[in-house]
Amino acid sequence: MAQATSSHPPAHVAGITVGPEDAAKLLLRVALGLLILLHGIGKFNGGIDFVLAAVSKAGLPPTLAYLAYLVYVGEVLAPLLLIAGAWTRPAAIVVAINMVVAIALVHAGQLGSLAPTGGWAIELQALYLVTAVAVALLGAGRFSLARADGRWN
Repeated sequence: MAQATSSHPPAHVAGITVGPEDAAKLLLRVALGLLILLHGIGKFNGGIDFVLAAVSKAGLPPTLAYLAYLVYVGEVLAPLLLIAGAWTRPAAIVVAINMVVAIALVHAGQLGSLAPTGGWAIELQALYLVTAVAVALLGAGRFSLARADGRWN
């Protein structure tokens, strides 16, 4: 089976051969990381009472309320790892799981709904989820702390 080749020749940066695919991976990784991190910073500043209420409303027992604090892993730690390009694949999986939980707890009633502007009511959450899955599949690329070394990046 023939492999597709890029129409752009690779460049050499600091002795590393890089192509447009590496730039695309960087763009996806950093955009997702920054956008999710802003949500995490908001929860640091405003608290996670909203998340605790959503966990409670979902019917989970009060003994599992501590799970709400995992939002900091999904919206602060994992995005920082994505931005840096370290442990990129696990970090992207954590963000994807975080988005699945957010959709299930907060947006489940909107799955089949359109927003007043005509778009899908959860298009932003879906875009975050799909981007996180794409980053998990693609990896960090060479413009990363790990420079694409290892299976976790």
